[in-house]
Amino acid sequence: MTDASKRPYQEVAAQLVERIAQDGFKPGDKFPTERQISKEMGIGRSLVREAFIMLEIEGYLDVRKGSGSYVRDRQPGRSGLTGGDYGPFELLQARQLLESSIAGFAATTVTKGDILSLRETLELEKRSIETGEDDYSADRQFHLQIAEATQNSVLVNQIDTLWHLRESSPMWDRLHSRIFDIGYRSQWLDDHAAVLEALRRRDAEGARQAMWQHLENVRLTLLDLSDVEDPEFDGFLYSKTVSG
Repeated sequence: MTDASKRPYQEVAAQLVERIAQDGFKPGDKFPTERQISKEMGIGRSLVREAFIMLEIEGYLDVRKGSGSYVRDRQPGRSGLTGGDYGPFELLQARQLLESSIAGFAATTVTKGDILSLRETLELEKRSIETGEDDYSADRQFHLQIAEATQNSVLVNQIDTLWHLRESSPMWDRLHSRIFDIGYRSQWLDDHAAVLEALRRRDAEGARQAMWQHLENVRLTLLDLSDVEDPEFDGFLYSKTVSG
């Protein structure tokens, strides 16, 4: 029976903790891979990734780049799962559902001034990428400006809240600590340009689809680039970066 007070990834994490105990895993033993767990439990990799990140934060697993996950010897006095954070892919799903609808609506209300402001923000984002700055404020600003173009303060507040949750999330920090390849930032810029073009044309369905695809690209890229179980994973060779 599931606990309605727990988020899906917390339910999965709790089941994996039980498995560690019941199957007799000892400190240093290699734990089944995310792919194995996903197949055995019949759930998506993103949900398993969130559960593994939680177990890593809580001290149950030691996740090693290019190798996999190993059972840890937990510190005395620590018991149970205490994480109450939103999962990064859960947040992305919420953003995808909400922001795609907002972009579609914004296409019907956007003004010339909004378009000019969005173009300026894309230029800021482009310069940040070209100079290699570790600054993603233009990314956040672009998404907020689209919400502002709806002229609806409730929608603006919703987007601001989702970004705040992301920026204050330990699970997001842990996920991004695995990501080193910065090439995807140019893809985000192209995605943003596609959204802006649909807004400029006042194409509601085009704007909705462009935003949906952008956040789907974000999800798939984060899932791929943070896969430390991939034997080809060599993120440790690069400089760390963060995006979203």
